[in-house]
Amino acid sequence: MEFVVITGMSGAGKTQASNVMEDMGYYCIDNMPSAMIPYFAEVYATMPTKNANVAFIIDVRGENDFLPLLTELTRLKEKGYSCRTVFIDCEDRVLINRYKETRRVHPLVTLKNVSVNEALAMERQMLAPIQRKADYRIDTSTLTSSQLRDQLMAIFHTTRTDRMVITCMSFGYKYGIATEADLVFDVRCFPNPFYLPELKPLTGLDEPVRDYVFSHKTASDFMTKLYDMVDYLIPLYAEEGKTQLTIAIGCTGGKHRSVAMTEALAGHLKTDGLNVITVHRDIIKKFIGDK
Repeated sequence: MEFVVITGMSGAGKTQASNVMEDMGYYCIDNMPSAMIPYFAEVYATMPTKNANVAFIIDVRGENDFLPLLTELTRLKEKGYSCRTVFIDCEDRVLINRYKETRRVHPLVTLKNVSVNEALAMERQMLAPIQRKADYRIDTSTLTSSQLRDQLMAIFHTTRTDRMVITCMSFGYKYGIATEADLVFDVRCFPNPFYLPELKPLTGLDEPVRDYVFSHKTASDFMTKLYDMVDYLIPLYAEEGKTQLTIAIGCTGGKHRSVAMTEALAGHLKTDGLNVITVHRDIIKKFIGDK
């Protein structure tokens, strides 16, 4: 039996994460008090019709539950249960926009009679202990719902076999660096398909763009060296106990060079039998002057 805790910032995507966990067969429980978790585990383990896995969705409404939560999870592990924690995070500016769009109210705004900015600061302080101890952290600031689903499914389809989840991400520097990445590579120094009229409307997912990018020896040589580097580093990260690694490749607009090279890197890692998911953060953004 596996127990999973989904927690994080209000508005970051915990509800969506709960839906994904249910789709994967987890029995999801919303905001159970931390002190009750061990008792639930003992009773649930004796039920003849029990589901194999349980996900607890815990948010800031519990206020003082997060330090006790760490203690209770430790007790479960000591009893032999598998316990994992996922922290769903998001940038404050994105959270504020989401609240404006959905017209929802942050729970601490009404509980503490404070502004949204003050509520977010208080929430981050409350969540700090569990964030530091989380097994996985997912930043949804630039993720779509389907990309969040892909990341959760990759994590929990491999948790039981203790395999690292590797995210290969393309991005455009003009939209900001990939802050969640562990390794970042800048490929703006290579020839840019954007300046060829026949390639400009395409992306790195299209064969003509891929052929153009890798027809240049400098780009091909870079990929060879990149393969060698990540092949060397990944086992070291795994030995350290890292369960999630994000490798980001950035070009100007995140549509041509970075996409083609990210796809190539993901394909290389998959041939090694690694668990890889691919995210093209900025590929669908369309503004005049994108590169």
